[in-house]
Amino acid sequence: MTPNPDRTALVVAAHPDDGDFGCAGWVAHHAALGWDIHFLICTNGAKGTEDRAMTRERLIALRHEEQREACRRLGARGVAFLDHEDSELVYDRALLEQIVRHIRTIRPRTVLTHDPSDIIIRDSFINHPDHRAAGAATLDAVYPTARDHLNFPEHLAAGLEPHKVREVLLWNTNHPNHDFDYGALIEQKIAALTAHATQFPDPAGFADFSRERWRGEDGRYLERFRRVELQF
Repeated sequence: MTPNPDRTALVVAAHPDDGDFGCAGWVAHHAALGWDIHFLICTNGAKGTEDRAMTRERLIALRHEEQREACRRLGARGVAFLDHEDSELVYDRALLEQIVRHIRTIRPRTVLTHDPSDIIIRDSFINHPDHRAAGAATLDAVYPTARDHLNFPEHLAAGLEPHKVREVLLWNTNHPNHDFDYGALIEQKIAALTAHATQFPDPAGFADFSRERWRGEDGRYLERFRRVELQF
């Protein structure tokens, strides 16, 4: 079946599990509606452990498989890994080209990623430098780079045409303007996150914590985004 360009999305995340925290409810909902949703993970996740017996090579392999399983649980079409070094992601021309290549290949209507605007988020945590690099590179890839044919002309030679993304949704933002209620999908979001067993070795405890922590004062479970609708 040919993908519907109006129902295609790309999630660009710095690390395995970032996209599941940021937008798993949105992904599960839209996948159930027939959207083709792809994940792109920028780093290898090689530093995401407190287990001093874990080897780097084993952790990378596990985190790849965990993200694949999380995508299966959400109904996403698939996931690709750029495998830049964890905690050392640099926004450079090479990273920009890789993200533009994925946008021109997948041709998403909607791109979801980190909001890179601020270092401190809601006065409660520090926005990881990898998150900021991934988010900034993704926004620049969306506009103007993927749109303009003179950027990375080698893509044209490979048959990849320019592409205009129509909507961007940024998670972990200080400036939300769009809420998605995922209350009916909270168990699916938890299931996606508990696929990351290296990060959450106590899945039952994590599930209990999440059901309580994520519930808003009004009782709803919301993924809050900064939404940008692109007109050109």
